[in-house]
Amino acid sequence: MIYNLGERNSIFNQFVSELRNVSVHNDRMRFRRNLERIGEISAYEISKKLNYETRHIETPLGMSEMNLPSDDIVVGTILRAGLPLHQGVLNYFDGAENAFISAYRKHHKDSTFEIKIEYMSSPSINEKVLILCDPMLATGQSIVLTWQALVEHMGRPKHTHILAALASEEGLEYTRRHMPENTTIWVGAIDPELNAKSYIVPGLGDAGDLAYGPKM
Repeated sequence: MIYNLGERNSIFNQFVSELRNVSVHNDRMRFRRNLERIGEISAYEISKKLNYETRHIETPLGMSEMNLPSDDIVVGTILRAGLPLHQGVLNYFDGAENAFISAYRKHHKDSTFEIKIEYMSSPSINEKVLILCDPMLATGQSIVLTWQALVEHMGRPKHTHILAALASEEGLEYTRRHMPENTTIWVGAIDPELNAKSYIVPGLGDAGDLAYGPKM
């Protein structure tokens, strides 16, 4: 399933619009906060798809039956751009475990590139709910390779939620074809194309640079 959270009118679209807006791009704090907000709202929507069980909660005046989430959750993030999005999800799933993966584009002289994964820190994800965060789902290669690396070393999740602020139609199709059926994709907006450098158009630019400053 693919859920486009920007399809319905809500304050959510204000946060996405500010991510895109070049007149706001000089404010890194606002850029990070808007990614965090998108993570929070997305986490709330994801929570509707979890498993629940009834628990008895003791109050000062008696007992209350509450339906509470019963899944073990791991929030995983592709460094560095995914960190604010990760924090937003973690604000709501504050008992979740955490995984961090370094994945980047290694560019070649002929203008092609390959995705390289150099670092991973993760608990077991076996039979847990995995939420993978990456602000930009451009080609889809990074998120797929990240999932494959996690599965190879850390077990197989019972369900994977992929969360992106923006996605391209091409990236969504690639991800859909290369991920298992028990995968749900959540995006803030879907853009129609990638340019020659595989950046999303109209997109928003480089999310990592806008959040934390230019890299060497």
